[in-house]
Amino acid sequence: MKLPELRRSGILIATGNAHKIRELEEMLSEFAIPVRTPASIGLSLDVEETGNTFAENAALKARAFCEAAGIPVLADDSGLVVDALNGEPGVKSARYGGEGLDDTGRLRLLLEKMHGVASHLRQARFVCTLAFLTPDDEIRYYEGVAEGRILLEPEGIGGFGYDPVFEDLITGRSYASLSAEEKNERSHRGRALKSFLADLQRL
Repeated sequence: MKLPELRRSGILIATGNAHKIRELEEMLSEFAIPVRTPASIGLSLDVEETGNTFAENAALKARAFCEAAGIPVLADDSGLVVDALNGEPGVKSARYGGEGLDDTGRLRLLLEKMHGVASHLRQARFVCTLAFLTPDDEIRYYEGVAEGRILLEPEGIGGFGYDPVFEDLITGRSYASLSAEEKNERSHRGRALKSFLADLQRL
């Protein structure tokens, strides 16, 4: 699908997460591509994330939303991968500890599991896979990885999810302490989206 066509149809962001929508909208705005959200087109879908990888889950969401809406869809699946926890929480990052926990509860659980882990063993990374699917069933994947480490305690008041305990290696600050511009420049989602935008320029 060519860029002029995307400017006519728009892209549906396959999530109800307001934080993710805002990040993606900010980075897509320079291309004058209308961003549709499920709420803006009256669509409500709850896609079960049964995949074993970020790419599989992103594809599941992209296909469900594209089938329902009939326009190009950008879906993401992302999460935190912690070496000392054998890759947890990974693809279960949003459901870590069970459905009864909110962001604060999941963050607390992570810190409990990391209790006593030495500083040099607290390596972690945020991983994001974007799946871009068009109604003609053409799908493309874009991955972004941001390396960091898990802090001993939350830091900062911005961001969401695990951002307060994820230290950016370049600045030495948590993602929750970075401005939106700084986070977009360094984050896993920002890096995946840059690859997607670079691809758009070739369409």
